[in-house]
Amino acid sequence: MWDVQDQASRAPALAAATEAVRRGALVVLPTDTVYGVGADASSPAAVTALLAAKGRGRHHPPPVLIGDPRAIYGLGRDVSAEAFALADAFWPGALTLVVTAQAGLTWDLGDTGGTLALRVPDHDVARELLRSTGPLAVSSANRTGEPAATTAAEARVQLGSSVEVYLDAGPTPGQVASTIVDARTLRVLRLGAISLEALREVADVVADVEADE
Repeated sequence: MWDVQDQASRAPALAAATEAVRRGALVVLPTDTVYGVGADASSPAAVTALLAAKGRGRHHPPPVLIGDPRAIYGLGRDVSAEAFALADAFWPGALTLVVTAQAGLTWDLGDTGGTLALRVPDHDVARELLRSTGPLAVSSANRTGEPAATTAAEARVQLGSSVEVYLDAGPTPGQVASTIVDARTLRVLRLGAISLEALREVADVVADVEADE
């Protein structure tokens, strides 16, 4: 486990994590919500390993973390002006936008229906890693059905040797997940850290009855 709170060890830690990702291995990284387990989004084998580590099937495709909001231009297509406004307002941050994937994108993240769920995390360690690795398929660093990890140690207890590199940045803020908005319809799919009121200050989003309760 690498302590990335120590500036002296951060560079070699990120280098080790980057090298692991490029070989198709899994890494645990801090985010602004909880710890995540990440894999090279462009590697089907790495994504399969991520799903296996969590105990999930292809019907639960992982979201993709990106280090720069401008990456949405290359990964998504037919993204509306209102969706771009949401990205401008809440990225980096706890907003996940579901977009239509570019036609030429050959990633296999599972049963996505031709979509990508994109987010820019508001955590400097995560973004620094993403700038080195490129987009990562990232899911919460826990076994399915177990509590999400808010420390690297909690993640290691659950994921063990299935992960090659653990980046320890101290406790993350907590259990509140990101808010998910379908950028194609501006429908809220999950309310999380960003409130419906905050979203509606930027765009005319629609919430299901369940989300309003």
